[in-house]
Formats: sequence, C-alpha cells, structure tokens
Amino acid sequence: MDTGIRFERADANGIAEVVMDAPPVNALTVAGWYAVADALTEAGRDPATRAVVLRAEGRGFNAGVDIKEVQASPDHSAIIGANRGCYAAFAAVYDCPVPVVAAVHGFCLGGGIGLVGNADVIVASEDATFGLPEVDRGALGAATHLSRLVPQHLMRAMFYTSATATAAQLHSFGSVWAVVPRDELRDKALEVAGQIAAKNPTVIRAAKEALNGIDLWDVKRSYRFEQGFTFELNLSGTADEVREGFGAKEGGR
Repeated sequence: MDTGIRFERADANGIAEVVMDAPPVNALTVAGWYAVADALTEAGRDPATRAVVLRAEGRGFNAGVDIKEVQASPDHSAIIGANRGCYAAFAAVYDCPVPVVAAVHGFCLGGGIGLVGNADVIVASEDATFGLPEVDRGALGAATHLSRLVPQHLMRAMFYTSATATAAQLHSFGSVWAVVPRDELRDKALEVAGQIAAKNPTVIRAAKEALNGIDLWDVKRSYRFEQGFTFELNLSGTADEVREGFGAKEGGR
C-alpha cells in the first residue's frame, strides 16, 4: 500500500528525513498517519540518527485527514482510525528521541498543525500558512498544538473562525525559527538539523528528554481530551451534517 510517506535513513551527518508526498494536497489516510508515526519511531530508534527533518512535497505541507476516506466509511471505523492515527503521529514527533525539524511550505492545516506544534524547531517558506479548519469539518482537535504556536487569544480566534496565520506572523511570535524563499526551504531545514547533529548525540538525546519533561502540560493527554469531542460530534450525527456537501473539496482536519 502506498501511504504517501517516504523515510530516508540518516545520512553521513546523522540527519534522517520523513517526507509526506500524498497528492493532491497531502491529506493523509489512516494508513498515512500511522506511516508517519512508524517512520519517526524508526528514525529515533536508529543510533546513527542525530536529527530528523519532517517535510513534504507538492502543493502544501499537510491538509490534515483525508475527509473522503471518512465520508466513504459505512460506520465510525474511519474516524476512529483517523483519530488514533493522528494521535500516534503527533506523539511520535514529540517522543522522537532526537530533535525534529519541521519544514513547512504552502498550507499547514488541521493534522499538519499537530505535527509542527509538537516539532522541536520549525522553519517555513514565505508562502506558508497555518490554520485549524476543524469546526468547518465537524471535528475538534489540535488546539493543543496551535497553542504552542500562537498566543492564547489568537488561538481561540483562529479556532472559532478557521482563520489562518502566516509564516511571518509565527516568526514574529518566535514559534517559527526562520522564514525563507520556498526553493531554499529544504536546505534551510537541513542546515538547522546539521547544527543540531554536530553536537554530542548523547547530550542532545538527553536534552530532548529533559525538555519534554519540563513541559507545562501533557500534550498527548490534552489532545486526547480534545478528541473526545470529535467522537461526540460524530456519534450525534452533527459531524455528518457539517461535512455534507464537502464533495470534491480536499479537506483538512
């Protein structure tokens, strides 16, 4: 099965890459989300890996869950799978024993926010935008991760209205490390990852574990709490009503 996820093992500098390439918009299937989780877990397990670059090919970084897969499901199995798959992928970014550098271009929506919100360093292209259109999809989730990118009241306004923020805005908040022209994005991500990979690997792995240990809230438990409301909206039929007519549109979660 082609999940649209490519894993490139650590190069001579100790940098591994996990690449999302699922046309047309990198809206991942259940299998795709689990493939991201598996690739990051495998990368971190390899002692040769000193840093990971998480990036994408195509029109944008990530458009979230494949809504068409959810709509085609005759029961709730697809939404359960999507929720569990997203949880696994987001957790794999966070729990990766080495720093994860997210390289974001174009749109970063829904599940994409979950990935970058749990990343250690974010670099973005000048055309990158970030948002959570969850309420337009009859779902909730990833406000936990958007809260790590923008101030609290902006997060709430973005969540309620489905508005997006630019890479320049996130750079001004300090959540995006660098903003570069699109054709320089991968090189910039590899440059930052290379700076990390040049450090003592034992120290860096210890630093990643230490930083996770002093986080002010448990991102995995917080996200799981949010997911409970997605389940409620689907069980009640409200999510189906909101998604009705979604049709040929490509969606994000």
